[in-house]
Amino acid sequence: MTGINAFFLLTGLLLFISVLASTVSARLGLPLLLLFLVVGMLAGEGGPGGIVFEDFFIASMIGQAALAVILLDGGLRTRVSSFRVGLKPAAVLATWGVVGTAGLLGAFATWLLDVDWRLGLLLAAIVGSTDAAAVFALLRNSGVRLNERVQATLEIESGANDPMAILLVTALVGMLLEPETATLSAFAWMLASQLGLGLLAGLAGGWVLSRLMARLNLAEGLYALLILSGGVLVFAATNLLNGSGFLAVYLAGVVVGNRRSHATEHVLRVMDGLAWLAQAGMFVVLGLLVTPSLLLDHALEALAMAVFLMLVARPLAVMIGLAPFRYRRNELAYVSWVGLRGAVPVVLAIVPVVMGVPDSRLLFDVAFAVVLLSLLVQGATVPVVARWLKVEVPPRDEPRDKREVWVDDEAAVDLLEYRVAPGARVEGRHPDEVAAEFGSIGVRCVALVRDGHLQRLTMDSRMIPGDSVWFVAPDELAERIARLFGGAGNELSANASFFGEFVVDPESLAGDLADAYGLVLEAQERHLSMRDLLRARIGRVAVVGDRVHVGAFILTVREMSVGGVITAIGLKCPPPIAGH
Repeated sequence: MTGINAFFLLTGLLLFISVLASTVSARLGLPLLLLFLVVGMLAGEGGPGGIVFEDFFIASMIGQAALAVILLDGGLRTRVSSFRVGLKPAAVLATWGVVGTAGLLGAFATWLLDVDWRLGLLLAAIVGSTDAAAVFALLRNSGVRLNERVQATLEIESGANDPMAILLVTALVGMLLEPETATLSAFAWMLASQLGLGLLAGLAGGWVLSRLMARLNLAEGLYALLILSGGVLVFAATNLLNGSGFLAVYLAGVVVGNRRSHATEHVLRVMDGLAWLAQAGMFVVLGLLVTPSLLLDHALEALAMAVFLMLVARPLAVMIGLAPFRYRRNELAYVSWVGLRGAVPVVLAIVPVVMGVPDSRLLFDVAFAVVLLSLLVQGATVPVVARWLKVEVPPRDEPRDKREVWVDDEAAVDLLEYRVAPGARVEGRHPDEVAAEFGSIGVRCVALVRDGHLQRLTMDSRMIPGDSVWFVAPDELAERIARLFGGAGNELSANASFFGEFVVDPESLAGDLADAYGLVLEAQERHLSMRDLLRARIGRVAVVGDRVHVGAFILTVREMSVGGVITAIGLKCPPPIAGH
């Protein structure tokens, strides 16, 4: 019992320290996942902790289970609407991108390490795919809002590229250990089964879980356990059938997350904590496997490979793969840069060790060092590079809090909370006056909270700065209401400076706007609506933040519906000429 309790004490202590390290991560601008790894390394055999842990098989099991939880949580938070702009390019990057990156990096690794070409390609295949845990965590906690095209491409790619990486690693391990069985037909069948079974199992499993969640009447905390256990079942069953469990559990999460029910919010809240626990535990365990002195022995080789991967292999693969989709150069550069490596390469690097591939420990140490460098350099610069490359858009005007109140199995109302800022347009007004601005759409004030106390609404009630006001309102009105509660000059400093000083009706004729502002248009463009003019000039699926230059004027997609229809356009005028 002493040994068991010591194990529990040690496990709790490591996770406790890892979570507390998140405050340091935020202050230093370092990825939290990197600190989890460092905690594990310091606790390991080569660090002050001195814990001897060399069981690669157990580490692989923990890593795969944790990745399944992380991918399930990522799928739950992925909106199907993002597939509108990101599915095709992400699918190309998840297949060709992995192969192209591995091919280029493999040739470089073979030359650099002076090893058999199959071993060089195996190392490249291990680090050739982006990592879902790193991408989901860093993009969603970096504090920047990327344009939907870039965000969707990166998230869907990271959730879907594991089958190709696993195929390459499995095939190359087979070529090294049993070259006579490594045939092209065997590789093709493996790829088809990985993708096909992963797709079918994920969609079917997600449909079953979403139906169960909507129909069962359980205690709140049990819904998340239902989805978690169901996701693990989908993951394991698909793997046993030689499909991609990672792809299946991600798609199951997508299906469940987009079929919202009375239990969805409960599931998301609990799964957020479980996903963080999975990330912390996985990275700490993987860190325990590493001996820092061995990493230093291969530091130069790892540095050279990381630089080649970040600046040559990944960018070339991205530029070639995304060429048909007409991404802007700054978008291509950002997608190339945020090819984050994390737990997946380390878990894949364990496979050759467990299988007994010669020099597999060299592969593991170099792959781990590449992951460290990727998290340190790329992960720490996610927000900085986004601003530098201009792929971010201003934060949405959002409510301070949002709650769903389900009144039936298929019907819910949204409760939106807003805080009155100094100088807001609603200051000094009655909450019902604000609701009345939206006519019969269904906006109603249900609560006014001042200094932590619920106020009784009377005819004389007036809103003052610091008040929290709760409305029942459709979610599509959330941003419009939020603008009324923003402080004086707030919209001008953020949204107006990016989108422009004026909002243009997308239904208006381009010719009318040209006559009013002096825009120069082609004759055939004057008869188009502003929406069609932007779509024609953008030449691809539009997203919020897409810009079109018309002489010295700039037209920007400001708002879009869930179905991808442009609903508002920003107009930015050229600065006035001195003396005029």
